Amino acid sequence: MTLFAAARLPREILFGKGQRHALPAIAGRYGRRAFICTDERLAGTSEFIEMLDGLKAARIDTLVYDRTLPDVPRDSVGACIAEAKGFRPDMVIGIGGGSCLDMAKCAGLLISYGGKLQDYYGEFKVPGPALPLIAVPTTAGTGSEVTPVAVISDPERTLKVGISSPHLIAAVALCDPDLTASCPPSLTAIAGADALTHAIEAFTAAKRGTDPDLPQRHVFIGKSAMTDHFALLAIRLLGRSLEAACRDGSNEDARADVMMGALAAGCAFGTAGTAAAHAVQYPVGALTHTPHGLGVATMLPYVMRYNLAAATAEIAEIGSALGLAGHNGNAAALAEATIDEIARLFAAIGITRTLSELGLPADKIDWTAEQALGIDRLIKNNPRPFDIAAMRNLIRAAYEGDMAANAM
Repeated sequence: MTLFAAARLPREILFGKGQRHALPAIAGRYGRRAFICTDERLAGTSEFIEMLDGLKAARIDTLVYDRTLPDVPRDSVGACIAEAKGFRPDMVIGIGGGSCLDMAKCAGLLISYGGKLQDYYGEFKVPGPALPLIAVPTTAGTGSEVTPVAVISDPERTLKVGISSPHLIAAVALCDPDLTASCPPSLTAIAGADALTHAIEAFTAAKRGTDPDLPQRHVFIGKSAMTDHFALLAIRLLGRSLEAACRDGSNEDARADVMMGALAAGCAFGTAGTAAAHAVQYPVGALTHTPHGLGVATMLPYVMRYNLAAATAEIAEIGSALGLAGHNGNAAALAEATIDEIARLFAAIGITRTLSELGLPADKIDWTAEQALGIDRLIKNNPRPFDIAAMRNLIRAAYEGDMAANAM
């Protein structure tokens, strides 16, 4: 066996209760003018105002853009940076959920290099380092604070699109679980299920080899020894605390576990990538207008069942990380129990069980299969190959709630 590892991460990751108070000192290392991207709800909270006051006390000039919308509509980025041009910031600070962090990535990119957002769609289109980004997440799910991707809604395209480049990775990820305390149970559940899906898909991703050119040609390069470490950490933390955090949002230990789990999952999939659950969600999300995390989590147990024959050992190891015991060392039995446990956990926190319940029209199953199969960067990451018949079978199984239909 040839040991292979790869990871692309921020220069600095800070995690812990109260870490948001370090923002002025961190920002001061990058300049005296900070452009801040957030949303309208967060901009009115006492925590945001406190952070803003801290920056001002440190004599850092700030300009706040507080109109970030979910899924970052393409044209809204132009409106955002129009406000920043005369300000000439030294850094961008994203404070909020994944969309706010993605908006901050896009703002830093266009302020630095100009052009249209469409110029940068795909992999490795960003020409060089953009303005330094400080990412301050207030939800625990997307992992955007540590990943090299920003996801955009383009009105000219049916599916959401991504900009993927190591140059989009934040300089600093500043993660304070206290900032997630106000997340309602439904958001905690959907974001946390998204994070667990990230971790499981990264851990079960295909091994793409040790070619030294691979990380130079692709942003997402399959699983490695290092991404496995982060993925298993995420699975352990989320497995033990996601349900508790949804049940009692004031449980600080559970909140910290879930936020660290989302962070670790981002460290894993930001290099390894994700796979079929995400490929299916893109067309399903476009048709149903449902949250990304809800869509990928709905698909995950069915995808795990499909992948069982190709990834029995990995799925069994996920079960061990979840704390499942017994099975007398029988990896196949443990892997089966692992899939059942993921389905149980998601049901317990309110994740939709089938694509029909999610709102996918029955006459769009074939179209969904065709679109999902066409997302090559995700499909090639899946440990078990797909053809169109297999993809249709997977989506129909998830539509009808038939876990066994796509096992073989």
